[in-house]
Amino acid sequence: MKSHRTLCKLSTLAAALSLSFSALAADITGAGATFPYAVYTKWAEAYQTATKNRVNYQGIGSSGGVKQIKARTVDFGGTDAPLSEPDLDAAGLVQVPTVMGGVTIVIHVPGIESGKLKLDGPLAAEIFRGAIRKWNDPAIASQNPGLKLPDLAITVAFRSDGSGTTYVFSNYLARQSASFKSEVGAGNTVNWPANGVGGKGNPGVAANVQKIAGAIGYVDIADATKNKMNFVALKNKSGHYIVPTQDAIEAAAAGANFKVKGMAPDLLDQAHKDAWPITSATYILAYEKGADAAKQKGVVDFFGWALNNGQKMAEDLGFVPLPASVVKMVETEMKNIK
Repeated sequence: MKSHRTLCKLSTLAAALSLSFSALAADITGAGATFPYAVYTKWAEAYQTATKNRVNYQGIGSSGGVKQIKARTVDFGGTDAPLSEPDLDAAGLVQVPTVMGGVTIVIHVPGIESGKLKLDGPLAAEIFRGAIRKWNDPAIASQNPGLKLPDLAITVAFRSDGSGTTYVFSNYLARQSASFKSEVGAGNTVNWPANGVGGKGNPGVAANVQKIAGAIGYVDIADATKNKMNFVALKNKSGHYIVPTQDAIEAAAAGANFKVKGMAPDLLDQAHKDAWPITSATYILAYEKGADAAKQKGVVDFFGWALNNGQKMAEDLGFVPLPASVVKMVETEMKNIK
């Protein structure tokens, strides 16, 4: 699968693209999802070195990104929760994916190493809706024979801001449990249980999990890896307990149909035997018809450059690059940004 992630590396093409994405494009500003913040800022640094053009991206959460792009206060928005075709049409927006990743469940349970605790989807839903309050609960023990579980209260760490990460994670859990769907809900913001603590952005959730013994939370895989957090092994649709890896994300995306309006196929809980169950793409939103032609060109040039020159950077940060066939589709769709 390594070869599958090695995309568009021809040095002559990269050089040509760097020359074409030049001073004709304006500096641009974007805001939104925290999930891709690390890769967008890394791309922006490299892009400025290559072209002298600046890109400023603020990680304020997917809800904030959608709000700002609709209010036309930024040049592009970032969201992990893709907009529907009617929403895109009503707002006059183009939506394309940039990288793929996933959401993982992270824990802080003394004595339990990363990847050793096993959960299936329904059990995870029971924990995150507050129905299971102790780590030595028989329901958890039944999936983890031989694992010494402490008599320790569970604290659910969740996003306090409107979040695409929450959108992805809550939609996954809502498919696992009717009770979760009715009591907690599915969306950018939901009704988390009373035994929870909120944090702003993925870093806020990660910090709460790290400092609270007994905590369980959800963050994107890249942030969890960067912070050396303890993962759970999650049972996928094929019945295998899987830990989050780039290969597992690729497996979930294998065969996905991006040929839909907004390029947002369903990547959750796919049937591939090696698939990570909570896989998603992250997206940018841009204007079909913008008031500033130079800034519109700036958006197209930056993400065109990134998709052809920034894949290794994305992979090094824990993301999974788009397949070459999808990159070509994105480039075609971005021609609608004028």
